[in-house]
Amino acid sequence: MTLPAAISKHNFKAFIWHAGFLAFAQNFMDVDTVMPAMLIESGGTAMHVGILTAIMLGGSNFTQLIFAPYISNKPFKKKFLLFGINARVLSLLALGATLFFIQVGQAKFVLWFIFLFITIFSLSGAFTNVSYTDILGKSVNDEKRKTFFSAKQIIAGSVVLLSAFWAKKTLTVADFPLNYAYMFFIGGALLLIASGGFWSLKEHIPSVLKISGFREFFSVLKSELIKNKQLPYFLGFVNTQGIAVSFLPFVILYAKEKFNTGSADTGSFLLFKVLGVVLVSLIIFVAAKKVKYKWLLYSNVLLSLLLSITVFNIGNAATLKYLFILGGVIYSVYSITMNGLLLEVSGSQNRALYTGFAGAGNILPAVFPLAGGMIISSFGFHAFFILYMIIISFSFYFIYKIDCKK
Repeated sequence: MTLPAAISKHNFKAFIWHAGFLAFAQNFMDVDTVMPAMLIESGGTAMHVGILTAIMLGGSNFTQLIFAPYISNKPFKKKFLLFGINARVLSLLALGATLFFIQVGQAKFVLWFIFLFITIFSLSGAFTNVSYTDILGKSVNDEKRKTFFSAKQIIAGSVVLLSAFWAKKTLTVADFPLNYAYMFFIGGALLLIASGGFWSLKEHIPSVLKISGFREFFSVLKSELIKNKQLPYFLGFVNTQGIAVSFLPFVILYAKEKFNTGSADTGSFLLFKVLGVVLVSLIIFVAAKKVKYKWLLYSNVLLSLLLSITVFNIGNAATLKYLFILGGVIYSVYSITMNGLLLEVSGSQNRALYTGFAGAGNILPAVFPLAGGMIISSFGFHAFFILYMIIISFSFYFIYKIDCKK
């Protein structure tokens, strides 16, 4: 079934609406800076940061393996998309309420509620992403997809820069925990507005792929690994380079322990990370038709290694904040290339299924933060950063084996 150009154009705008307001919200719930800093100020240790990062990053993506068999059976997925984003809104508002009503001496007790609401927030994001990928793949025509990913980044980048200043100011208008409560209230409200883009989507083409249960799902995964020669290398890439997105929370912890950073520093870290996102998004947007995914992948691995090496040469928090520019670049490039590669590796009728397969690529990113928390507690930050560099280096092999056509 051919998608009419008018519907493709309408959906393009709907996805951009969501991306724009999501960018406004993103800084108020940032997983690399705001969430770990909030946890640390609540009394969290290296192990807590490791668990939080595992839940929010690799762990939530891994659960797509669970969600994909169920969602793939549904011909239309808009209602699942809306369910997921509404669950994220409610969990974020509940997290803000928890911090707003916290009393002195309850910090340890509130950690349980923090983990509960963050788990709901993260898992509902993974649930949403399965439907999002499928609907995007069949609701925006092929020739507009790469433009969409680049436009999404540049529009979001423009918005997110203003949002970063707003978030930085919010972190300093009150002391902990009220400043973080305000952050999550604002983030939840903006995320609710962003969901308006999903409400207006026109899901014109039904999905025809049917998967009955986990046994058939893993049987199909095994079959696809044999049939699609690109899939194993894609999963290898996500399993290795994917740990880069879990690096910055540990830099936040490192800054807290070595330089005794606070909320004002967290705001600066967030702002400089956003500057990195905007910078690289602008470059990729301008050169979208000339830049190959493979060269972006290689460059991002090198930058990931450079980031970990440079951390130990920083002598104060004021200088450390500039490294978050590099962290933003790494995060943005990974997001663009990973989503683009997923659409290239998958076929036209199995994108939701392949989003579930991508969850298998997050086994190591889910385990790595947990291991990182234990390593830091037992051996210190040096051992953790060395392990990080070793795993990241394996990405070179998988990138070399991936055949990127675009």
